[in-house]
Amino acid sequence: MRAQAIDTTMLCRGPYFTEAEGKEALMRFASTYQDLKGWEKRAEQIRQGILQGGRLTGFATKAPLKPIIHSKRVYQGYSVENVAFESLPGFFVTGNLYRPLKEQASYAAVLSPHGHGDNPRFKESVQKRCAALATMGAVVLSFDMVGYGESDQIKHTYSQVLTLQAINSMRAVDFLLSLPKVDPARIGVTGESGGGTQTFLLTALDKRIAVSVPVVMVSAHFFGGCNCESGMPIHKSKDHQTSNVEIAALAAPRPMMLISDGKDWTKNTPDVEYPYIRNIYRLYGKEDNVTYEHLAQEGHDYGISKRKAMYPFMAKHLGLSLQAITSGAGEIDESFIKLEPEQTLKVFDASHKKPAYAVKGEDAVTGLLTSVTNKKTK
Repeated sequence: MRAQAIDTTMLCRGPYFTEAEGKEALMRFASTYQDLKGWEKRAEQIRQGILQGGRLTGFATKAPLKPIIHSKRVYQGYSVENVAFESLPGFFVTGNLYRPLKEQASYAAVLSPHGHGDNPRFKESVQKRCAALATMGAVVLSFDMVGYGESDQIKHTYSQVLTLQAINSMRAVDFLLSLPKVDPARIGVTGESGGGTQTFLLTALDKRIAVSVPVVMVSAHFFGGCNCESGMPIHKSKDHQTSNVEIAALAAPRPMMLISDGKDWTKNTPDVEYPYIRNIYRLYGKEDNVTYEHLAQEGHDYGISKRKAMYPFMAKHLGLSLQAITSGAGEIDESFIKLEPEQTLKVFDASHKKPAYAVKGEDAVTGLLTSVTNKKTK
């Protein structure tokens, strides 16, 4: 089954606005509401725009996850396992599960989506933030972006990859909540670049997300240049126009930290994006729930400075132990973390083969998506 054609006239891709146009657009958006009731009406319009433009309207499948979990390794303060589950029948989400070694009455949980690059799930910045958060007391899931790492059932260039990644993220929440003693009131998400897009889209769509930290992605003028970010009309329809700033603001009043830098499209965060979002939190009387960390001399990554900003925020709002990763000198210390080679982190290998019924290719994946999204919302 071929994917339904996308109306490209409604797409807002890449640097859709200039910086000045992006700032001016926020002023126009702000003029459409005067109070909390007005914002919530607009927020619902934006949310429906994502659901309809992203072809997610009616998605409510609770198909069995059929989790695969194996090859547990135990390190200082945390363990790592290789995992997969079915987000849709026959479509596998592949990743790694980091768990605290310290027994707790209940556990917070954190999703860790990654951005574009050379199979980033296996890279240092992903491994370190997942291991550190697990040592702090959270169950953490790192999972492949569609078409990256072990997610090889469809290419990342697929026209409906945004739909598929949103579904994978929501089912990843289901997976975390299926694990023993995970607290449904303490679910967080953080990722950088394209993983930042996944972070704020998931938070906008799924109220189960309690805390979010989108990194180097929330911009008034840049909409993401990939199909997984702007390849479907989630920002614009015949009835509305928005930007990633307002989509990120759908997190309100839940705690959110923006992390930005001076060398990409988030360089204006302190003066443009953050004030706009803070004004929305103000409508809820929850200004203290939103903050930012701007690293003007840094670039587009999830490096140590950005992780050091994220850890205290997650600790505060998810009830984690920052002390668990703090040295005697009072500094955040990741030196205890064991970096693993790609082969060790892989779910599917000679001893653990991907099930033969796995769907593969555009026609099969499109048919699968059509079967679960072409339903009336109950």
